Amino acid sequence: MSSLAIPAALAAPIEDPILKFLLIMAIVLLTPLVLNRLKIPYLLGLIIAGAVIGPHGLNLVLRDSSIILSGTAGMLYILFLAGIEMDMNDFKRNGARSLFFGLCTFVIPMLFGIVAGRLLGYPLPSAALMAALFASQTLIAYPIVSKLGITRDRAVSIAVGGTIVVDILALVTLTLVTGFATGRADNGFWWRLAASIGGCGAVILGLFPIVGRHFYKRCSDDVSQYVFVLAALFLGAWLTQLAGLEPIIGAFLTGLAMNRLIPDTSPLMNRVAFVGNAIFIPFFLIGVGMLVDYRAIFGSWESLATGAVMIVLVTAAKYLAAALTAKTFRLSRDRLTLLFGLSVAHVAGTLAVVMVGYEIVLGHTADGTPIRLLDEAVLNGTILMILATCTVSTFVTQRGAHRIALEGTQHEPHPETGEHVLIPVSHPHAVAEAVGLGIAVTKQQYRSLYALNALDNRSDSTDEAAHARRMLDTAAEAAAAAGIHLHRLMRYDVNIVNAIVSTVRERNITDLVLGMHEEQGGHSPFNALGGGPSALGTTIPAVLVRSNVTTYVCRTVQPLSTVRRHLVFVPRRAEMEPGFETWVLRIRHLAHDTGARLRFVATQRTIDHLQRKRRKADIADYVAYEESWEDLPRLFEGVQEDDCVWVVMSRRDRISYQTAMHRIPAFVEERLRERNRILLYPVQAGNESELLRTE
Repeated sequence: MSSLAIPAALAAPIEDPILKFLLIMAIVLLTPLVLNRLKIPYLLGLIIAGAVIGPHGLNLVLRDSSIILSGTAGMLYILFLAGIEMDMNDFKRNGARSLFFGLCTFVIPMLFGIVAGRLLGYPLPSAALMAALFASQTLIAYPIVSKLGITRDRAVSIAVGGTIVVDILALVTLTLVTGFATGRADNGFWWRLAASIGGCGAVILGLFPIVGRHFYKRCSDDVSQYVFVLAALFLGAWLTQLAGLEPIIGAFLTGLAMNRLIPDTSPLMNRVAFVGNAIFIPFFLIGVGMLVDYRAIFGSWESLATGAVMIVLVTAAKYLAAALTAKTFRLSRDRLTLLFGLSVAHVAGTLAVVMVGYEIVLGHTADGTPIRLLDEAVLNGTILMILATCTVSTFVTQRGAHRIALEGTQHEPHPETGEHVLIPVSHPHAVAEAVGLGIAVTKQQYRSLYALNALDNRSDSTDEAAHARRMLDTAAEAAAAAGIHLHRLMRYDVNIVNAIVSTVRERNITDLVLGMHEEQGGHSPFNALGGGPSALGTTIPAVLVRSNVTTYVCRTVQPLSTVRRHLVFVPRRAEMEPGFETWVLRIRHLAHDTGARLRFVATQRTIDHLQRKRRKADIADYVAYEESWEDLPRLFEGVQEDDCVWVVMSRRDRISYQTAMHRIPAFVEERLRERNRILLYPVQAGNESELLRTE
């Protein structure tokens, strides 16, 4: 009996869910491995594989509800990732460019589409709907730029923003044409359309970030955080569908709404991208391939002719729009290539338009044949156009993206020492945020991360050693969740100060993350460094005296991703310290990565130096404070909810030292208990022996 069960399970189409999933996973696994050797984009390979195994190919897998469900999720995921990975500051800076490109890539294809429809003999409503087919576009090649790490390039920002503009306009055109064709465009039509679109956008962009920040401040469970992201994604997609637009618009808006809450280097971002690229997006691409019915397409000369006209004209129209945008804003040749590659593919919106047009019956012929708004020739031609434009998109995007990525590598400065971050750990509940800060302040391509647990070299306790290993494993897991390798260091030494200082020297550490001391019996989220009567204990001051690296003494009460603003207090003459530029770049990088606002409070002279170190598009604002730091309540009176307070400190008798600094640790611990606070000690003039003598 078992001998009969195996052939039955292998019979086409495959109905066994286990075997079906195995086949699809094998395709997802093997396609990149094989096609990378042939220099063929793996996205195209997944589409071709879908055509081969689909109902119009070998008929191994039907395009049933499971494929449609997973594929729909993948389609939404692509736009969601585009929104969540977008550099919001760059998006604002390129807003006008995105709008210009969106209008160009809408108007030019619309004109070409109407001309094509009329030449093929279709009435004006059908020609207008065919023009909407030409205009809409899908970021099917976005995973290529994401994989190469150039999602924040301005050409990508322009393409993504323009895609949303053109898809909204194309789908509004669909709504208008179908409304007039079916007689539903009454006097209240425009008011209903405007109200539904405006209300949906306000809910997603206004309410989602508030709910998300509230949730992430109170929930640290990894699974719950990811499920919340999925729930927000599909709720946003459903709301836009309810408003009469395509769900992909809602997916992108949800990505924008969640952008600041999920930084690029966070573990949650790593999970979001991993699941999408491994499961949902491949299902979508395979599902697109299953739509290709080569028998229907190549069995009709009318379908072939219609498809050929559509492919030639839509490719020409999209290239003209990209070329006009590139010339207007002086983009390089490679960015023109990338812009064209990202905008030429037609899938999601195109399928929505053609299926709606195909299902609208305007009347019947004398023999009872339905007269459709878009006939079967346009439907088959659209499928052919989807296959052709996806092919062009993947090849062209890969070419342009590789060149831009290579250009960025050639122009990126490579520091000789890199960025080496040391994080002493001892309490499991404190580790994740400490590791998160170490990751957030440094750049991935230069970063080396170390976790240290020090043991008394006179102790032979196996329990202490086991506890140390658990702490180091916890730190490694926290870093691995963000896709980053962490070096685990367990060190036997005479005391923790000596262990930290020796490790700083041996590993060429550039950044040291320490936890704020709390009196014994307190519950500090970073209580790793112990003992002493002062606000900093005895360990932290001793480490500061014996090491001259950028040091962060911190306590967090909420995740960095939920911080709205980084408020940085800078002392007089801080710009004269050797480590000034380093810590400024660190804080700017953190604010830029998390999307939070940034404010420096400093003297006007220091502000002038800070502004010299700013990016082209400065995300910071500056407040001049010329008074002494002696009046601490006045200094910190501008602190608000969801602020992360940074105080740039100085070791005693250094250039920027002020006598009020010895009171700041106790003050911020007492008055700012509900805020994240970080005391930053920069690299300062004088070597370590000189620092020791001054103390």
